[in-house]
Amino acid sequence: MENQPGANRLQANSIGLAHIIFFVVAAAAPMTAVVGATPPAFAFGNGAGVPGAFILAGILYLLFSVGFTAMTRHISGAGAFYAYITRGLGSPAGIGGALTALLAYFAIQISVFALFAVFVSGFAASLGLDLPWWVWAFAGLAIVVALGRRHIAVSGVILGLCMIAELVILLVLDLAILAHGGGAAGISVSGFRLSEVFGPGLGVTMVFVLGSYVGFEATAIFGEEASNPDRTIPRATYIAVILITAFYAFSTWAIVQYYGPDKAQAAASASLEGFYFAPMEALLGGWVVKLANVLLITSLFACLLSFHNTLNRYFYALGHEGLLSSHVTKVHDDHGSPHVAGLVQAALVATILGLFALIGADPYGVVFSWMSALAVLSIVAVQIMVSVAVIAFFRRDSFGRSPLVTLVAPILATLGLMTAFGLVWSNLSMLTGSESPIVQAFPVIVVCVAASGSLLALRIKRSQPELYARLGRAFD
Repeated sequence: MENQPGANRLQANSIGLAHIIFFVVAAAAPMTAVVGATPPAFAFGNGAGVPGAFILAGILYLLFSVGFTAMTRHISGAGAFYAYITRGLGSPAGIGGALTALLAYFAIQISVFALFAVFVSGFAASLGLDLPWWVWAFAGLAIVVALGRRHIAVSGVILGLCMIAELVILLVLDLAILAHGGGAAGISVSGFRLSEVFGPGLGVTMVFVLGSYVGFEATAIFGEEASNPDRTIPRATYIAVILITAFYAFSTWAIVQYYGPDKAQAAASASLEGFYFAPMEALLGGWVVKLANVLLITSLFACLLSFHNTLNRYFYALGHEGLLSSHVTKVHDDHGSPHVAGLVQAALVATILGLFALIGADPYGVVFSWMSALAVLSIVAVQIMVSVAVIAFFRRDSFGRSPLVTLVAPILATLGLMTAFGLVWSNLSMLTGSESPIVQAFPVIVVCVAASGSLLALRIKRSQPELYARLGRAFD
């Protein structure tokens, strides 16, 4: 499984700051997150306090980003979380983190493919084309693989266009609400008052809010292809977190103004689907609602394309480390993309989707709900490992950086992320709509996957000490 050093490297200086931001924000799927994830947060969480919950999540991920980006200049290549954890905590933790990250990205891909198929199926049915959901899932996968095979900048342009369209239509709704003077209660700071933010249900709200940030950490995985990565990756990370936070907080604050702080929770409970579409139709017209439904599909597609590219680079990095076959490190001669890794991971995605289709699983109630919950648990677990790795890394050598950067911020991020993991764990039944023993075992599955990675590392240490000694340094 060993790979020849220096062979098959991604094309340096092929993407800039804007491309990386497009990848990250597209992975967050703004349209889907706002229209799909925030209504249940309003209905089952802290009601009018949802906008403030996004501010809390933004602060948490900015704290995480402080230590995360400080390590960037000491980490090269496409290894991302795997490389960070390995440098800080050693190869056993690093491989455990890599497998957990793979679990997270696979789970989120499967969940989004299912949701994408649900929306496309509904849209096609309205045109008289009624096909099973999995047909549309496989069709979407084929297009994603074809685009992922192209030069990385091609995906960046497509993601940028999709992202801009999503942001524009939601901002138009937000501005229309403000121009209308809000609802009966008018315009106020409702949504950010401490009594609303920290009211009953904040824990439930944070489950949905944290899920809306999944994918922002992918900035580091494009380090090998980024122009001036020491500056580009930190900037992209901070800009992405601030942009996501500001947009989500503003959009949810605007919808609170439309319904009023006292009625927002009841309105969301009455109609999760119509929570945003009703004011959109009232203020902008029915054609905008139809356009928004189409943009929901493009939002999901952009999310899929972003995660496909991210996962390709994880496979590529693990191949260079010697943990996967060296075939996955092969780079396309013309496009400079890890196209073999793309085919391998697409085959795995197709297999999992096929199994769900064969057992007749409901694409929304089971595939999307279950897999998205597993993805959030997994990615938060990896983020905890990264924060601890940052502390350990800089404890050995601070490189002249302030303790606020190397210790205080990572500790606060670790504590916040551990709390977040507990919140998701305790609300799994509500998040998935299921009491299944399989769902309840998700936290155990995440821990077991991480532990299996550590055991694999120890096995490599015994059987292939030379390979073990190089782990985490394939891109040096």
